[in-house]
Amino acid sequence: MGYPRLGGEGGRGGDVWLVAQERTTLKTIRDRYPQKRFVAGTGANSSVKALKGEKGKDCEVHVPLGISVLCDDGKQIGELNEAGERLLAARGGLGGSLATNFVPCKGQRRIVRLDLKLIADVGLVGFPNAGKSSLLSKISHAKPEIANYAFTTIQPELGKIMYADYKQISVADLPGLIEGAHANRGMGHKFLKHIERTKQLLLVVDISGFQLSVKTQFRTAFETILLLTKELELYKEELVTKPALLAINKMDLPCAKDNLDELMKQLQNPQDFFHLLEDEMIPEKTLEFKDLIPISTYTGEGIEKLKTCIRKLIYEEAERENEEYQKKKLLLLQTSEEQMKRS
Repeated sequence: MGYPRLGGEGGRGGDVWLVAQERTTLKTIRDRYPQKRFVAGTGANSSVKALKGEKGKDCEVHVPLGISVLCDDGKQIGELNEAGERLLAARGGLGGSLATNFVPCKGQRRIVRLDLKLIADVGLVGFPNAGKSSLLSKISHAKPEIANYAFTTIQPELGKIMYADYKQISVADLPGLIEGAHANRGMGHKFLKHIERTKQLLLVVDISGFQLSVKTQFRTAFETILLLTKELELYKEELVTKPALLAINKMDLPCAKDNLDELMKQLQNPQDFFHLLEDEMIPEKTLEFKDLIPISTYTGEGIEKLKTCIRKLIYEEAERENEEYQKKKLLLLQTSEEQMKRS
């Protein structure tokens, strides 16, 4: 509160900040703040000794990396992806002063929702039973549940590929897609939102095709790739522009070689086969795979080659991003120099 006689100004109320911190989980927040209410400190009153009151103590809430902060109406306020990043969730009110008739203003009151999206270098994308969990267990030390039925993965699993030179690449095994996932069928949005935070996609496809149940239509490996692309595109078009690899799994099965030869022909000129498909299956833009690797998680065929391809693509993309950054920096420098010459 202000001090009218001497024109004193009360201290501003503290702010509520969300701060990204490693090794923090949503469960940690729930346990620490069971009321789900975060209140900053009150500003100090103005006095004869201190005409300007001290600001109230800020409230800092530690949140996991990869958090999206949303208003209660669903509008995104911001994201926290790196350790130490801060986001102002609610601002403290002004202290009492001459402008407010020496009465303090109320601080901001806000309801926010924290939405955690997984951050990983590589995201495994595929229909149920394509062998994503088996692949993750082969290329990393992760121990996901593996079984011969659909939807063994019901929440994201993280693993790390460890290379001989100690380089590490994080891989996320995400719940299996089904047709209509973009409209929130099956795991729907719970799955797709995590793909947004991955640097590259690794599509895992069963060479023998896919059928969710006896009531659903059988899809060949080629149709599976197109359907996965379509689901990504319908959810968010930018996902189809991510760098991608294709792992063709279960090459140990009978007729796998013949199926692979047929698939390779179809992928070389996919448009030539679109007339055989339903219109709703055909994506506006097909994924451009940087590499195609036949593998078998059962025999181990192609696993080492796949790990090499993953690392190569990560490096190539990092180099490309660095070149783009340097070009933008140079352009900005040139522009500023031109402006200085003109002035």
